Amino acid sequence: MADIHLQRPHTLGLTEARRLAQHWAAEAEQRLGMSCTTTSGEAQDVVHFTRSGVSGDLLVTADHFEVTAKLGFLLGSFAPKIVAEIESNLDRLLGQSRAA
Repeated sequence: MADIHLQRPHTLGLTEARRLAQHWAAEAEQRLGMSCTTTSGEAQDVVHFTRSGVSGDLLVTADHFEVTAKLGFLLGSFAPKIVAEIESNLDRLLGQSRAA
């Protein structure tokens, strides 16, 4: 099993970060076949995502996103590519938010 841990700081505030996280979850469900559920809290949200071979969480706070995931045996060999894709998606969403 491979573990993934990524963190991206931002200056969006919690409301905008929540909006982006929901967009991220919708894309993950549509493009990757993930099942995503969100648990909202006062100071943070957690988007739990899962599908065969992978499970993890996207922690959403007022000043950063944090992704933790566990890859199953078969996906473990693709960990570098999966990490690059997650980083690219987060950076793209953050860039779009800054441009808006």
